Amino acid sequence: MHRVGDIAMAAVTLVALGAGAWLLVCGAPHAPPQPSAAEARAARDAEPPAAPALPPSPPDRIRIPAIRVDAPLVGLGLTPSGGLDAPPAAEPNLAGWYQAGTTPGETGTAIVAGHVDNADGPAVFYRLGALRKGSTVEVGRRDGGVAVFTVDAVEVYAARHFPDERVYGAARRPELRVITCGGGYSRSTGYQGNVVVFAHLTGSR
Repeated sequence: MHRVGDIAMAAVTLVALGAGAWLLVCGAPHAPPQPSAAEARAARDAEPPAAPALPPSPPDRIRIPAIRVDAPLVGLGLTPSGGLDAPPAAEPNLAGWYQAGTTPGETGTAIVAGHVDNADGPAVFYRLGALRKGSTVEVGRRDGGVAVFTVDAVEVYAARHFPDERVYGAARRPELRVITCGGGYSRSTGYQGNVVVFAHLTGSR
């Protein structure tokens, strides 16, 4: 099984996520919010304790109350070129998770991704850059449970400086990354980077 947390998988996934090519859209009425420097992880920040890992179970929904996200999740695979596939752009309130990797709540780094906008306007993760440390991300699982994550940092990276190991690297505890496009925008090449939310498991119900 390939995991996005593996360095080899991170390299090919970076083609899709870091370059923003698979989230290339235009026509949103306003620029999406971008995280401030205050929401980045400080070097002095201690790693907060995590809740015990959950058994594997595919996710089916993501909720982020602070930015009014409540969306179904679809499984994502890899494109023929080795990049992460994308949810259908025509369905703006749809996100995806990398289904060959860690399921949200089990030990490791789980990956959720979605569009920031499409040709008609804002999409599921349009306000992701406005999320703040300490916010809650809830992932509904097919086993009937809910994995509850707490946000540790919200950061934006230019594609040419995307830290693939930091984002996709293997974790010793249950962690989650939520990713969309961000940074500057060019009509010729699309978004120039990505907004990444870092979170860890703090509970379940």
